[in-house]
Amino acid sequence: MELDLNALRGEINDIDMQMLALFEKRMEICRDIAAYKKKNGMSVYQNGRETEIINRVRINSPSWLSDASAVLFSSIMDISKCLQAEELTRGKIYPVPSVFEPSCAQVIACQGTSGAYSEQACIKQFGADRSIRFMTTFDEVVGLVESGRADFGILPLENSTVGTIEETYSLLARHELYINSVIRVEITHCLAAKPETAEENISKVYSKKEALAQCSEYIRTHSLTPVEYSNTALAAEMVKESSEDIACICSAECAEKLGLRIINDKVADAYPNFTRFICFSKSFASPEGADTIAVSFTAPHTPGGLYRTLTKFAVNGLNLTKIVSMPVAGKDFDVQFFLDFEGSYSNRKVVTLLDDLSSSLGYFRFLGNFREI
Repeated sequence: MELDLNALRGEINDIDMQMLALFEKRMEICRDIAAYKKKNGMSVYQNGRETEIINRVRINSPSWLSDASAVLFSSIMDISKCLQAEELTRGKIYPVPSVFEPSCAQVIACQGTSGAYSEQACIKQFGADRSIRFMTTFDEVVGLVESGRADFGILPLENSTVGTIEETYSLLARHELYINSVIRVEITHCLAAKPETAEENISKVYSKKEALAQCSEYIRTHSLTPVEYSNTALAAEMVKESSEDIACICSAECAEKLGLRIINDKVADAYPNFTRFICFSKSFASPEGADTIAVSFTAPHTPGGLYRTLTKFAVNGLNLTKIVSMPVAGKDFDVQFFLDFEGSYSNRKVVTLLDDLSSSLGYFRFLGNFREI
């Protein structure tokens, strides 16, 4: 018998409508279950119930569909748990965050020295009339904020050319910090040296690791040896004080402040070149118009563990904008995820999801609600 494609598609359409009706009926029962759990003080997650269902599905599925059936019913249960979580948290009062008010900041901590790109980020966020404490390391910036000696800290998070700044993500993983704002700064690297240094005598160029990476093509084609330094502006200071014929990669503003000669004002591999900096504090404060939520978590070590976690965002209609993964130090290849999604803490779906993730994941941290400037 010859197959008729249109007829087969018609059969699928009929089955889909039957499945949709059964799905709706199942979800209605799940809402009734949620009401029962709420009345009796029970949680969404009941140990063993999910395993029982998946085992039954596998037993009753043909072998060629066993895994696929398990995925299908796992997704259905994830959806039902999202609906139950919404029902159980209905009427729950969540804490209102403090308002992030840059005008009230007295001291801001940055890494580097005057002329660093972090200073540009600080000025863009807070204005030029604030007290800036320049620290040598990222750790010291965090320490100043945690101790209360600075109201806010500024650190680079990612660059449009070389990607994430791992050290900043590592600090977010190890410390109780909240992101208040993301500041976008255009990076305009130049090659600079002392006025008396002849270009042909330069063999080494100093700068921060990420800045060297952003200028790798120029460094290679000019046969320069890259040498890592803690910060672009600190590298410029070192070059100014050095007796050697060396150069640095820094901003033109920094070179001019220090009296260095700009040999080439465009040495980055790509233009435009932007870095996003985070402004952070030790307490949760959110600006007006905040439109992005940041969280961090570890996913269960089970087949589809990350997929099932991400399903919750789709069920709640929340758009993911970034996901970063990093190994967890001291663990056997455990991975920690950093995720941004569109939303506001004032949105009930958002806080319900945050509540759900906090209770269902082994490790979960809310990192803030912010907007980019």
